Amino acid sequence: QVQLVESGGGLVQPGGSLRLSCAVSEFTLNHYAIGWFRQAPGKEREGVSCISSSGGSAYYEDSVKGRFTISRDSAKNTVYLQMNSLKPEDTAIYYCATIFVTDKTTAAICGTTNLVGSWGQGTQVTVSS
Repeated sequence: QVQLVESGGGLVQPGGSLRLSCAVSEFTLNHYAIGWFRQAPGKEREGVSCISSSGGSAYYEDSVKGRFTISRDSAKNTVYLQMNSLKPEDTAIYYCATIFVTDKTTAAICGTTNLVGSWGQGTQVTVSS
């Protein structure tokens, strides 16, 4: 069974930083691409950043490019999303998710929620002064 547990959300001022963590199984980390998606109130869930199972390819949505960094730590079975220079428009519930595909790029799997196999429970990120 695939299980994902997010943590690291909270309240931060604009310009601040947070690091989100997604704890996964060793099998999941090695065989699934992992994506971070977010959903703001009244908005559709959107892909923020995704990383391949090998860790060799990553994608960032344009609005977070240069501010967010996705990474994998195989020793800790964890995927991270480092979020810097946070803006109020980053406020949302952030979800990690698994995607098991063999013929899609990280950009493609981040462009839709239709390929997601499993979702975490989400962690709230609020950026406000």
